[in-house]
Amino acid sequence: MMEALLKHLVDITCQRDHALLDNSVVSALHELVGARQVRVHELFRFRDGLFLRPRTWIEDGVAVSAEEAGTTEPAGEPLAGHTALMEGIGQRSNCIEDTNAAGERVLWLPIWLSDKVSTCLEVTEPTPYGPATLHMIEGILCVYRNYQGIIDYSERDSLTGLLNRKTFDEKFSRMLAACSPDSSPQDQEERRHHHEADIGHWLAVVDIDHFKRVNDQFGHLYGDEVLILVANLLRASFRSQDRVFRFGGEEFVVLLRSTSLDDARKIFERFRTNVEQHVFPQVGRVTVSVGFASISTESPVVILGHADQALYYAKANGRNRVCYYDELVRSGQLHSEMSNDTVEFF
Repeated sequence: MMEALLKHLVDITCQRDHALLDNSVVSALHELVGARQVRVHELFRFRDGLFLRPRTWIEDGVAVSAEEAGTTEPAGEPLAGHTALMEGIGQRSNCIEDTNAAGERVLWLPIWLSDKVSTCLEVTEPTPYGPATLHMIEGILCVYRNYQGIIDYSERDSLTGLLNRKTFDEKFSRMLAACSPDSSPQDQEERRHHHEADIGHWLAVVDIDHFKRVNDQFGHLYGDEVLILVANLLRASFRSQDRVFRFGGEEFVVLLRSTSLDDARKIFERFRTNVEQHVFPQVGRVTVSVGFASISTESPVVILGHADQALYYAKANGRNRVCYYDELVRSGQLHSEMSNDTVEFF
């Protein structure tokens, strides 16, 4: 047991990526305490409620992420449906005992960072754990919490909690690698299947309309609150396997994975509508413009430039709208020239 524990602790402490860290802790708890199921959930706020959405879990004895599973629903479950967990978070508990619908015992383990909780583990087991096992779980969680804090410090925007610009380069490179002709046969087969089903990856640039006016009229404190609330709406509008970044100021970027053009448009429109219908304290109504482009084998600067061009078109033509780069080019509403990976805007 000690050898297995040390092996898992080494695995947890060598991770520098949230997804790999989640895989490590789920595998450790599943093997070391014999849990039937272990899940890592993300907690996020949407309008006036808190929601719970699985991010990583055990499937056939192996850790699986939402990104790998290709889950399609972004909404998650209302936290109000888990009374014990909701009360425990209200009391700032580190370990909450509960029983699920099947009568199995559940341990909810909120991960507190800087007096906030955005991650919670769920450990399911038919029989209760003894003090020694609970002590081991607590030790593993301490290590996991520390490394979550280290990764958050380097990857997250301090105001909104979204991924930062530095992290975008790495995540985007991984997505481009999956589109590369040099990728593995398994990746190529997946791409072929997706192509037949008109499935692709998409990059969107999001900009808050008239944000300078918000800062000038209401002050930067309310401007920051608008940024935080828009970040919450972004989390609620996209799936666990999608990636949302704050690029700085009022600009955000979304990497949307494995969906059709029609569904991508619907997802971006749903987000735009969520913002438009949200009541922002003191400020009232806020809108966003969105430009998006398909992720292909072209260079990152070209793909990002395409999405930027679509965004600029949206802002120049009424704002509060979603525009797709290829559609604008085909219709003659937008023209671009590319030379040496540089996009010239017209």
